[in-house]
Amino acid sequence: MKRIDGFTLLECVIALAILAVAMTSALRAVGNTAQSSAALKERTLAGWVAQNRLAELRATAAWPALGRNEGQAIQAGRSYRWREEVHATPNPLFRRVEVRVFGEAGPAALAEFSGFVVRPLR
Repeated sequence: MKRIDGFTLLECVIALAILAVAMTSALRAVGNTAQSSAALKERTLAGWVAQNRLAELRATAAWPALGRNEGQAIQAGRSYRWREEVHATPNPLFRRVEVRVFGEAGPAALAEFSGFVVRPLR
């Protein structure tokens, strides 16, 4: 009788188990990448909101009052809350503005930018 060479049932089960572990790891890595990509997009949009707020203050030549201001902005169809704190500087012609941007869901800031506003000369 001729013997046919091939894999035993035990070898096939071990190969399938190794394949299952490898596929699970690959799917987990793809899931983590997708979550990281979504978080990066959210932080990028929030950064744009903060930059837009600073640019708006500069473009309108506004002289913001010292203290805290709050508002909302829409970026890429999403709503963001911003909070700016205006501080005095040693030079009375400058004010430091810190803008923090928050998402709809969380209390943690997604982006934080700081800039200076110059008082318009008369």
